[in-house]
Amino acid sequence: MQTYDVIVIGAGNAGLTAAATLSQKGLNVLLLERHNIPGGSATSFCRGRFEFEVALHQLSGIGTPEKPGPLRSTLDQLGVMGDLEFVPMTDLYRVVIADKIDITLKPDLPQVIAELQHHFPHEKNGIKDFFDLLYNFFLQVINVFYLKDPETSREKYPLYFQYALKNTEEVMAQFISDPLLQMVLSPYATYVGVGPSKMAFADLAAMFFSYIEFLPFHLKGGSQALSNALADKIIQNNGTIHYNCGVKQILVENGAVQGVITETGEKIETHHIISNASKFSTYVELIDDIHVPDTVTDELRQCSHSPSAFTLYLGLDCEPAQVGITESSNFLLSGTHMKTSFARMRDLDIDKRDGMMLSCYNLIDPGFSPPGTCQVALVTLKYGEPWLKVPPGQYASEKYRVADNMLAAAETYFPGLRDHIEEIEIATPLTHMRYLGTPTGSIYGFENFLKDSELFIPNQAHIKGLYCAGGSVGLCGFQPTLDSGVQTARMLLSEKAA
Repeated sequence: MQTYDVIVIGAGNAGLTAAATLSQKGLNVLLLERHNIPGGSATSFCRGRFEFEVALHQLSGIGTPEKPGPLRSTLDQLGVMGDLEFVPMTDLYRVVIADKIDITLKPDLPQVIAELQHHFPHEKNGIKDFFDLLYNFFLQVINVFYLKDPETSREKYPLYFQYALKNTEEVMAQFISDPLLQMVLSPYATYVGVGPSKMAFADLAAMFFSYIEFLPFHLKGGSQALSNALADKIIQNNGTIHYNCGVKQILVENGAVQGVITETGEKIETHHIISNASKFSTYVELIDDIHVPDTVTDELRQCSHSPSAFTLYLGLDCEPAQVGITESSNFLLSGTHMKTSFARMRDLDIDKRDGMMLSCYNLIDPGFSPPGTCQVALVTLKYGEPWLKVPPGQYASEKYRVADNMLAAAETYFPGLRDHIEEIEIATPLTHMRYLGTPTGSIYGFENFLKDSELFIPNQAHIKGLYCAGGSVGLCGFQPTLDSGVQTARMLLSEKAA
C-alpha cells in the first residue's frame, strides 16, 4: 500500500499551487486528478485549427518587473515565472449598452476618471470622490485583511470599519445617482456572480485597484500554459501526479484523515489531505456523514451554489475588426440596471436582456489563433438548475436552440458574426458540471455573499489533517484561487510543524 506525506485532490488552480508549494518544501506529495490534463477551469481544448481558452479573461495581480503584483511574486517563488510569457492588456473593459452608451476604460486611474467624467459631466465630482474612496478604502483592506496588521483598530483604519460590510450598490449610490453610470461601473460583478446589491464593496474595490494598478494580463498559450508549468514544477520537485484518477472516498478514523480510496478502488494512505474539490463535494460526497462535524453541516446549509455559465467558443475565419471587435474585453449589457441581467440567470433561454461578455484574445496576442483568424469566447452566467430539468433526449436540441438565440443577440452588437464562424463549441452548465465536478456546474464555488465570506467563515481544518482550497472556501477567480492553494499549503505546514 502506498503512503504519502500529503495527498492533494484536484489539479485546479488551488490544487496545483498547493502541491507545488508542498513539493518545493520537500514533502512527498501525490496529486490526484480525475481529468487527463491539469487545470480544472484553467485549461484549453482544440477544435479544428483552434485551441480555445476555457475560462481566463483577464489575469490580475501580475504587474510588471518594476512594479510586481502579488501573483507575480507568488509565481516567482514557485519557480514558474520564467516559463511563462505575459502580455499586458490595453483596456480594462468596454461597455456597450444598445442606443445608450459605448465606452472603453483603460488601466490608468486618471484616464478612467477623465473618460467617465467626459461621458457623465453631471457626475464629475461624484466620480472623483468615488474612486478616491475606493482606493483609500482598499489600501486599508490590504493592511487589515491581507497583511493582518496586529494593531488593527477603528481609529487606525476608519474606512475599513465603515465600509467592509457594505455592498457595492449602497456605496455607489452615495456618490453616483445616474443609473447608466452605475451600470458602467458594475460589470465586474459578473466576475463574482452576484449583483451589485449583494456584491461586497470590498470585492469591487479589489478588482478595480488590482486591474488598474497592476494591469490586466493575457497569458501566451492561455491558462493551460500556467497549469502545465505548475504541473511540471511539481514533478521536478519529486512530486507525483496521477491523471484519470478521481477520488471516491476520503477515509476518516477517530476524527483524523487516514487516506483515500480512488475510483479504481486503490487505497492510498496519508494523514494530510488538501481538497481542491468543492467544499460541498468534499464533505458530502467524499466523506461518510458520520465523520462530518456539525459545524461543517451548518456552514454548508447556509451556503448556496454559484451560477454556472453558458459559453460559446467561436473560431472565426476573419480578423476581429471585420466583425466590429475592437477591444479584448467587452461587456454587452441591456437597460440601465444590473438586476435585470442577474434575474435572468435563472432562465434557460438567452436573449438581448441577458448580460454577456465577449473576449477576443487576438487583439492582445495576434498569434493566439492562425493568421487571418481570431477566437472569441461569448459567455453569460446561468444557474445550473434549469438545465438539470431538461430531459436527456431534448438536451442537444435545447443546447443548439439557446446557442442560436445567443448568437442572434450578439449580432445586434457585432453584425455578421455568425457568417464568419469556422468552428463552434457550446458549453452549458451541464458541461461545467461534467468537467469541473461541481454541483450544478457552479464556476465560482458558493455564491459570493458577504455573510459566507472569510470574514465570517474562515478556512480551517474541521477534520484533523483535512484542508480545503479554492473558490468554495475563499474568493473566486484566478488570482484568488492560485493564492488559496499556497495559503492552504502554508497552513498545513504550520500545523504539521506544531
